Amino acid sequence: MVLTATAPLRASLSTNKSGSDRLYLISGSAHTTLAQDIANYLGTSLIPIISKRFADGEIYVQIQESIRGGDVYLIQPTSYPVNDCLMELMIMIDACRRASARQITAVIPYSGYTRADRKVSGRESITAKLVANLITTAGADRVLAMDLHSAQVQGFFDIPLDHIYSTPVLLNYLQSKQLRDVVVVSPDIGGVGRARAFAKKFNDAPLAIVDKRRTAHNCAKVMNVIGDVKGKTAILVDDMIDTAGTITEAAKILRQEGARQVFACATHAVFSPPAIERLSSGCLEEVIVTNTIPIPEDKRFPQLTVVSVANFFGEAILRLHQESSISTMFI
Repeated sequence: MVLTATAPLRASLSTNKSGSDRLYLISGSAHTTLAQDIANYLGTSLIPIISKRFADGEIYVQIQESIRGGDVYLIQPTSYPVNDCLMELMIMIDACRRASARQITAVIPYSGYTRADRKVSGRESITAKLVANLITTAGADRVLAMDLHSAQVQGFFDIPLDHIYSTPVLLNYLQSKQLRDVVVVSPDIGGVGRARAFAKKFNDAPLAIVDKRRTAHNCAKVMNVIGDVKGKTAILVDDMIDTAGTITEAAKILRQEGARQVFACATHAVFSPPAIERLSSGCLEEVIVTNTIPIPEDKRFPQLTVVSVANFFGEAILRLHQESSISTMFI
């Protein structure tokens, strides 16, 4: 269930800009629709900014109103084009720091570069740590992120990081469908913890695991299914869908093993080619994602359902600002 803020708190944000109620929302160019929805939930307005590109591709940012002494929340997923979005975020952080903001929180619905969280082969970069250092050095005081690819990324930051999950929003939608004989499926061994937590909240549904072997980046081969899926409604749970190779191969083997229906459920809709062709091929009844990343019309297809996490982010920002618990949002 998506939590909502009480009317008095919303009113205080929209009418009182003094003291501890001085909350400012600023959106980068990556996902202005989500940022506006968050502002609507909080009953406030986005601070206007100028963000443009010079002829040589350099990014320019200017805050259009005073934010001196305020608590600033910068909303910017670092999705495609990831390098531009990440650089714009750091420039916004620097601009806010130079504008004498009291505290700057980087609200990152989707965090790019977090998949490289360890060295798998020699002479590789751990970009998740590098990006954490860049955001910290730019001047952020805190980060609010959703469904990081791996939990250990939280420890890469030398500033506080609040990690929230889309599970309540996705569960709310799936439970409204009143599905029968549900089995929650992890598409790989690495996602077992995520799928187990999801299954526990989904009326203690049974768990199955798809065993796969990754042969290269964005390339995986499914081997077998661990668990009983015959005659059941299988829900594949993952943090993101990129090229959709893992999800669609898992869906095919689940059907081969006798699953009656197969749904895919993920937080981040990266949708790199050839994801759309794979997801719309008919192997999945429905693909349920959130709006942490903007999804243009050319990446939408009949089986796609997008649920909003704007209210959830709004509630998390409100609790940060009021210095109350975020973890109780997931009880």
